[in-house]
Amino acid sequence: MRSWPFAKGHGTHNDFVLVVDRHGLLDPTDDDVRWLCDRRAGVGGDGLLRAIKAEHIAGWDGDPSLWFMDYRNADGSVAEMCGNGVRVFARMLLEDGLADGPEVPVATRAGLRPVTLTNGGYRVAMGPVTVEPDAVEVTVGGEGSAHRWRAAAVDVGNPHAVVVLDDGPETPSLTSLDLRPAPRWEPAERFPDGVNVELVEVVDERHLRMRVHERGSGETMSCGTGTVAVAAAQAATLGATEGTWRVDVPGGTVTVELADGRAWLTGPAEIVARGEVLLPG
Repeated sequence: MRSWPFAKGHGTHNDFVLVVDRHGLLDPTDDDVRWLCDRRAGVGGDGLLRAIKAEHIAGWDGDPSLWFMDYRNADGSVAEMCGNGVRVFARMLLEDGLADGPEVPVATRAGLRPVTLTNGGYRVAMGPVTVEPDAVEVTVGGEGSAHRWRAAAVDVGNPHAVVVLDDGPETPSLTSLDLRPAPRWEPAERFPDGVNVELVEVVDERHLRMRVHERGSGETMSCGTGTVAVAAAQAATLGATEGTWRVDVPGGTVTVELADGRAWLTGPAEIVARGEVLLPG
């Protein structure tokens, strides 16, 4: 058995197992990640956040002394970025004395993502966002309950397909849609490594409500990069280049600011448990 210190945290109920691995000695396998994230056999979470010094990450060409957020989805697959996870990651670093505030620079596979502690929570500089309207066709639901829509392709350092539901009489409600099966998209080659799919209800121009199916994790209570993606898609529809959007997710509410093709995400981050976990094998 292997014993690892861990923390458990969440951002708008998007939850994570966190481990500190300064020198890259733990080297979690896909099976380790799946076991840790298992809600019955392990700790439980939508993903694993491993804190490792950037000097140990192949391909990172920035400051080697930074903390790198090695993010794995619950199925063990590697992801570029996680907007909720990076806030929780920064909070853990601050609580553990591994970083000084109010700004915490975090290295990720999508680039540097500074996190700033504010009165309103944790504000993340999410970097550039690009939107390609009507890029793919997304099918949601299983056989007998499938619905098909055009979706915008949005890049937030990781890929998203955003469906904005209209208010027509034939359109199902946001809450009624079945996100248990993974959505499908055409053309398939548009997202060869998978995609996060967001379904959006417009409350008003600057207030959105969404659900999400995350690649490698299934439906989650929130997706930070997804909230940025839906705000950017709505901004493109409105022809707006900047502004602030409220985005409600099943796990809470975040704020997305857009300006000059870049985004900032503000929301809560909580550490709820700490302990030692005994990994099998």
